[in-house]
Amino acid sequence: MDPAAVAVAVVEMVGDGRFAEVEEVFAAPLRAVVSAQTLRVGWESEIARTGAISALGTPVSEPIQAGLVRVSVPVTCERGGLTVVMSVDEAGLLHGLRLAPALTAQWAPPPYARRRRFDEHEVTVGSGALAVPGTLSVPRGRGPWPGVVLLSGGGPFDRDETSGSNKPLKDLAWGLAGRDVAVLRFDKVTCAHADQVAARADFTMSDEYVPHAVAAVRLLQDHPAVDAARVHVVGHSMGGKVAPRVAAAEPSVAGLVLLAADSQPMHRAAVRVVRYLASLDPGARDAVEMITRQAALVDSPGLSAATPAADLPFGYSGAYWLDLRGYDPVATAAALDKPMLILQGGRDYQVTVADDLTGWREGLAHRPDVDIRVYDADDHLFFPGSGPSTPAGYEAPQHVDAAVVADIADWLAPRRPAMARLISRFKH
Repeated sequence: MDPAAVAVAVVEMVGDGRFAEVEEVFAAPLRAVVSAQTLRVGWESEIARTGAISALGTPVSEPIQAGLVRVSVPVTCERGGLTVVMSVDEAGLLHGLRLAPALTAQWAPPPYARRRRFDEHEVTVGSGALAVPGTLSVPRGRGPWPGVVLLSGGGPFDRDETSGSNKPLKDLAWGLAGRDVAVLRFDKVTCAHADQVAARADFTMSDEYVPHAVAAVRLLQDHPAVDAARVHVVGHSMGGKVAPRVAAAEPSVAGLVLLAADSQPMHRAAVRVVRYLASLDPGARDAVEMITRQAALVDSPGLSAATPAADLPFGYSGAYWLDLRGYDPVATAAALDKPMLILQGGRDYQVTVADDLTGWREGLAHRPDVDIRVYDADDHLFFPGSGPSTPAGYEAPQHVDAAVVADIADWLAPRRPAMARLISRFKH
């Protein structure tokens, strides 16, 4: 069957509200994690924001492995657009389906990027069937430079944490590399190998992040222009939440930078976030009841690896939620003998000062080597703005706050040897 034709038919069915019919073409791995109800809630929440469908664009197909094709269908709506991305097999069954922001513009470098001051080349992070591609940005000059490994937030993000035309991790990478910091970023395994990961019922948050993060740290340490003793982990959102676990697994990590890292249990935060969105958009109210029911199941003693993923938040497996439920990021960080810089946006509704930063402050209050800073104007992606933050606020082309980039670079700078600092000042 023609994958493009299947994908268009699926979008048409979703647009007509025929979610049960779409579920009938799910392959077994996808059926295990997504139900017609989950699809309905996600779709109706998106359409409440963008308006009804007015047109479908030309589907774009690309093979991703033998017998499997990824098809992206652009969808134009009354107040914007989105892209429906599917993985379709030879029998016309879906192995993956997600809603992505429409690409409205090309990413442009932030004004603080000093592109002539660093070089970039492609690398492979990890080994074997789940190795992922990445990009290494290395300052020009003699070094040795401090280094950072960037970890993106929850979801199947690429190395740039691409969201529409915005690339927050590329902003950070280019901003830091131009300030004498070597930066390694890479596609998450859930992006590069989505279908293989979806087929694993035992897949956990640790599996999603730790093996590749540790491999990235070691790859960066082996680079001749990098000071192996000064390689840090910089994590955003869930990447920040898991960063202490990465440092616990790899003791050579020099320190952590946590950007909008959640400390509140994620299933409870999900209820809070959906309630906030429902206060802005009545179309999201149905999602509140569903996510509240799913979150209660995560908290229940009956949660097990065999609990159907379709009954749990975000379609994550029982094994994934057991791992999350048993992980305390603040306690893990407190047990590390490593300096930390914790940054938080004051306008962030996903990870908040009141619900999450408070946990870090209380749990690390005894640590003089922990520096906590709040950027009052910034949202979850550290995009400056004003007024209440909303999902629509992420869509306009913009860049990570220049102050955030500068503060991270300056925080790393005191950890340079005296000679390296002298050379850096001379170069300026």
